[in-house]
Amino acid sequence: MKIKVESSAKRKTELLCGFVLEDSNKVLGLPKVDAKTSSSINQSLKDMNGKLGKLTIIPIPSKKQAQRILLAGIGKKENITNDTIRFVSGKIAQTARELKLKEFSIITPPTFVNDSISSVSQIVEGAKMSLYKFDKFKAEKIEKSPDMTIIVSKSSKISKAIKIAEAVADGAIFTKSIGNLPPNECTPTTLANFAKNISKKNKMKCSVISQPELKKKGFGGITAVGKGSKNEPKLITMEHNNGPKNQKPIVLVGKAVTFDTGGISLKPGQSMDEMKFDKCGGCTVLGIMKSVSELKLPINVVGIIPSVENMPGGEAYRPGDIIKLYNGKTAEILNTDAEGRLILADALAYGEKQYSPKAIIDFATLTGACIIALGNNVAAIVSNNNQLTEKITKSSKSTTEEVWELPLTQDYMDMIKSDVADIKNIGIGRAAGTITAAAFLKSAIKDTPWAHLDIAGVAWTQGAATKDKPYNPKGATGFGVRLILDYLQKL
Repeated sequence: MKIKVESSAKRKTELLCGFVLEDSNKVLGLPKVDAKTSSSINQSLKDMNGKLGKLTIIPIPSKKQAQRILLAGIGKKENITNDTIRFVSGKIAQTARELKLKEFSIITPPTFVNDSISSVSQIVEGAKMSLYKFDKFKAEKIEKSPDMTIIVSKSSKISKAIKIAEAVADGAIFTKSIGNLPPNECTPTTLANFAKNISKKNKMKCSVISQPELKKKGFGGITAVGKGSKNEPKLITMEHNNGPKNQKPIVLVGKAVTFDTGGISLKPGQSMDEMKFDKCGGCTVLGIMKSVSELKLPINVVGIIPSVENMPGGEAYRPGDIIKLYNGKTAEILNTDAEGRLILADALAYGEKQYSPKAIIDFATLTGACIIALGNNVAAIVSNNNQLTEKITKSSKSTTEEVWELPLTQDYMDMIKSDVADIKNIGIGRAAGTITAAAFLKSAIKDTPWAHLDIAGVAWTQGAATKDKPYNPKGATGFGVRLILDYLQKL
């Protein structure tokens, strides 16, 4: 999809799209049209009534300018959110592709609805992400995406907003594309190669620690979880060093279990195919690092991805084992399906020791308990730092990638104490499963500001419980990319 800007809606286009407020009798920003077209528009406005997401197409007989006009409802003005224009623009873009158009145009709503920068960003993100579909393994590919013209007053700020929005959308799409890959096509080595390619293209430093060295350097969690598979584990590190040399980096850590059988504590067969999505935390970090480097953000950011395949086998780790983590603490294994916290603990401790960061943020499809607590549209955030939590929450509201904070007091830390080791890898029964998993992670770091995002419910679409959004087609959602890129840009 190519995106360009025009200042006037009086241009030739296959489809001219304008937004309509609920109970309104006009199309926002639409130029004057002939009497016959005006009559058709007025009737359509009455029929659709500007309801959110409602689209109506009107053919234009003269075709001097637009061949068709599309009316897109955005609901009541007081109910417009930071996601409204993104949501509706996605539906418009999908309609344009269904009509097999080569191009279409969208009129940016006036500033009394939304500021122009925000509207343009949402239009770009919504349209680009909604035209993504995972068809890599299908013989019949989707139709080519149409190009888009945004009708808005030209300025350097608008051009910059479009550039940023495209990079953000591309990062999310990249994350979805990797997240959707099946386990036979995406192993820890595959993820390492993706990281190397991104880094080479965007001049980032990339290093990969493989199995022998992982064991030698004391990455006990990653080594234990990964040794049951013939696909050896990897610890992937990417460095974007575009800030001052003395500036402490933000470290991003993403869980990447390329397939999770549960190990010896084998999962039920139902929906086990979805465990290819257990790598989505790592995919999120890849997408963020890609966009950060392409945008050349003037900050230092490090991405760390511990990647394993959790399989049962003759060398698989077992319930009852005691392993030594990278930070020197011992962990009693009570359930091999609680593997994500083991590899994350190693990566978190490594990131803190190696980089002395300003903050650490991790992403993980960590617990089913998170879905029970918050459903499939909100991620949990657990943190040791109120200021960091507030900044991420603010970006959550801007991007509508929603998060909700859960507490982490000493009582929860006590729930992971072991009788035979320093800690155990599950808490007490089913109580506070998301929080006790976060407690395990907190025990891996010292005093660095840290936030953990449990994205188990939001990393991929999970049936009717997931809110239907055109920019999140079935499969991986890329959750966290837009959220953290907003946070990083605001630093």
